[in-house]
Amino acid sequence: MNLSQLSPAEGAKVERYRKGRGHASGNGKTAGYGHKGQKARSGAPRIGFEGGQMPLYRRIPKRGFTNRNTKEIVSVNINLLNKFEEGSIVTVEALKKAGIIKNARDGVKILGNGELTKKLNIQANAFSANAIEKIKALGGNAEVI
Repeated sequence: MNLSQLSPAEGAKVERYRKGRGHASGNGKTAGYGHKGQKARSGAPRIGFEGGQMPLYRRIPKRGFTNRNTKEIVSVNINLLNKFEEGSIVTVEALKKAGIIKNARDGVKILGNGELTKKLNIQANAFSANAIEKIKALGGNAEVI
């Protein structure tokens, strides 16, 4: 083995794209900008500029606004919790593992749609009043985390 023979592993390094480094580079002379024209020159217009015509992003009407502080709560109906064993503790992780939810996002809320047939201890971010009634009627526990 010789230091002059060392090279990076296959696919480990990507050559940096070097514009305008002569004809032999494959992207020399015009550096990928083509010949003349507005887009070949410095000071070319910004993205979305339509030559003075009102740009598309300003022509389309805007409605309402998006609240930055909104939370995306995943709702789970109580009848889906019958998958779990009698007396087990149902957490957000357990719901993911059972395939009931994919991603908890900002929280999980248990809703009272359907019937619960097993006594469960459920830990979630929120519960509807109907869900709490049904859980407690069977002797279970609804704990807000």
